Amino acid sequence: MKVLLINGSPHEKRCTYTALAEVAGSLEESGIQTETAWIGNDPIRGCQACGGCLKEGIVRCTFNDIVNELLDKAEHADGLIVGSPVYYAGANGALLCVLDRMFYSGSSVMRFKPAAGVASARRAGTIPAIDQINKYFQIAQMPVVSSNYWPMVHGRCVEDVKQDLEGLQIMRVLGKNMAWMLNCIESGRHSGSPAPTPENKILTNFIR
Repeated sequence: MKVLLINGSPHEKRCTYTALAEVAGSLEESGIQTETAWIGNDPIRGCQACGGCLKEGIVRCTFNDIVNELLDKAEHADGLIVGSPVYYAGANGALLCVLDRMFYSGSSVMRFKPAAGVASARRAGTIPAIDQINKYFQIAQMPVVSSNYWPMVHGRCVEDVKQDLEGLQIMRVLGKNMAWMLNCIESGRHSGSPAPTPENKILTNFIR
């Protein structure tokens, strides 16, 4: 089994990466393979609601960039963890562009896979950022994995994060809990308990 960890920071190996690396190490110790993918620091366009991804059989975004690369990786992973720095009491804007397009065009390949959002901040804004990220998982019917506290680390630099012993423990527990859930799902599958059959979505407007 394998978990994809998405680093949603414009900086490849700083605070957010440090948090994700702690989760990855815990997963690896539990026998789960991991891959960490970085969204990069190139400009990323947001979703334009063009509808190209809604064509039958299409599970990729019309704009072929890092989003489709991440979708390919997510399709072949069994779980997903998304990490983001906090700038203005929320997740990184570039990451939100990525997630908007990933989940609008390809949520079907991530359905029922365990997931978790992780936030890194100097001080505050972590809870709204985690909540933002988790909402993508919830609408895609992905079980959200918890830890022994909300999944966050604090610090302005990598050295600060490494001193956040509670935050690092939260990351390790998150990895263990993710591994446990993956093993439970796999055991259930082998014992004849498949994932639920998705219903066709009913769309209701509030104004008639």
